Amino acid sequence: MSEGEIVGAAALQQEYDVIVVGSGGGALTGAALAAAAGLSTLVLERTALIGGTSAYSGGACWLPGTAVQQRAGLPDSTEGARAYLAGVLDAETLEANHERIEALLAEAPRLVERLEADPLMTFEWIPFAEYYDAPGRVPMGRSIQPSAIKRAELDPAVTAVLRPPVDKDRAGLPGRSTLSGGQSLIARLAAMLVRDGGTIATGHQVVGLARSSSAAGGRVDTVRAEGPDGPVELRARRGILVAAGGFEGSEARRKEHGTPGSAAWTMAPAGTNTGEIIDAAAAVGAATDFSGEGWFCPGLEQPDGSGTFTLGFRSGLMVDATGRRYANECLPYDRFGRAMAAAPERVPSWFLFDSAEGGRLPAIAMPEGDPAEHLAAGTWVRADTVAGLAEATGLDAEALTATVDRFNGFCATGVDEDFGRGADEYDTFFAGGGGPNKALVPLAQPPFYAARFVLSDLGTKGGLVTDAAARVLDDAGAPLPGLYAASNSTASVFGGAYPGPGAPLGAAMTFASLAVRDMLDGG
Repeated sequence: MSEGEIVGAAALQQEYDVIVVGSGGGALTGAALAAAAGLSTLVLERTALIGGTSAYSGGACWLPGTAVQQRAGLPDSTEGARAYLAGVLDAETLEANHERIEALLAEAPRLVERLEADPLMTFEWIPFAEYYDAPGRVPMGRSIQPSAIKRAELDPAVTAVLRPPVDKDRAGLPGRSTLSGGQSLIARLAAMLVRDGGTIATGHQVVGLARSSSAAGGRVDTVRAEGPDGPVELRARRGILVAAGGFEGSEARRKEHGTPGSAAWTMAPAGTNTGEIIDAAAAVGAATDFSGEGWFCPGLEQPDGSGTFTLGFRSGLMVDATGRRYANECLPYDRFGRAMAAAPERVPSWFLFDSAEGGRLPAIAMPEGDPAEHLAAGTWVRADTVAGLAEATGLDAEALTATVDRFNGFCATGVDEDFGRGADEYDTFFAGGGGPNKALVPLAQPPFYAARFVLSDLGTKGGLVTDAAARVLDDAGAPLPGLYAASNSTASVFGGAYPGPGAPLGAAMTFASLAVRDMLDGG
């Protein structure tokens, strides 16, 4: 058990109005709103640091139709977002989640208005292309993010327990003095919570939930946790909000639910998001749905066997175990990850690139790692010829050479005849090639490199079944009184799709807000 710290109070009380399990973007949104409404609020975080995977993120929030997009002059609206989702989500997801989708679209502008009314929170638009060419798509995206803020401007008790960015955290280093993206989001929300009387207890892992009585309809009002000083039992008068991530960190649960990838390759912080809280809710009657699988991405394999989130390929090509391409490498990361997961010979894959960027990976990998360490470990190989790469990777030399020759031909003509790379707005968002198609850059400057890629994820997206008020439902579709859920602890409102930058965070924040709204209404 991690060492614990109580931020915002001298000691835990036996009862609170609201208890929040988890400390990511959804959890802290709910907690901050509850505290601002005058409810005594406790956040329970299993590790010594707050923020979870949200603290690693770029902080993009898919929250359509808000004043932030209006200030930026974007052609965004609730109606446009509705049309976009209708073009992106499959018919089954649209039908099953109609009320939740409408609730998300209605709540997003209200949530941002409430948050921006607080002096500790400001948002700004970030240009980041959405992931599908569908009606309602906003050119260069509709996602927003919190503005950067200096660490010194916030409560030092809060920033002291803020999880650092992923590259720093994995190396055991402290965070930066300027907080941006997910760092800004988590720190701002936590500072709002503590300022308004809320409490954060780190080092407290929730191990069980209980009802007020065994009778049918008994309220879920008790949280059992293991803290640094032993077990604690806490009661929530208004509601318990579960927003503690998914089960991506549990190899056993991934296998049980058929989730592709591996716990070793997930982007979740080490020792987190192993799914016990979902099981605890199921034990008191909650229904579950694990069909959404995960928020996938190609993962640059590290020498220690972990994977790192990678996007924005500027050049190079990806091949499977047969030495052939199988998808447009410039696809949005979740869509490429799903292509990887579609066939066993694609995990691991090899990404081929040349020396145009001095031996660095022509992509954004968080973290990339040291090329010399990669080469020493064999997660990268280097050769003067493509045939040499084939020998070093164990790929078929004839097939690999033919693949590279065909790809280079596409670069010359500007048309990827196999997968259409460079035809979509997202494909060219990170690209900078000088040929007829800036997303197609030939493999031309030796020595050549091949980096091993695995199937990573930003979290799983299956879990507790909830309604439009974020109430957890039982198998009969009835709410479990007192129990709410958001974030990757729930079955995703988007089903198997990933609409755009910040969709996980935006949905988590919105449904946490809806949960608090229902608590305040007496739910």
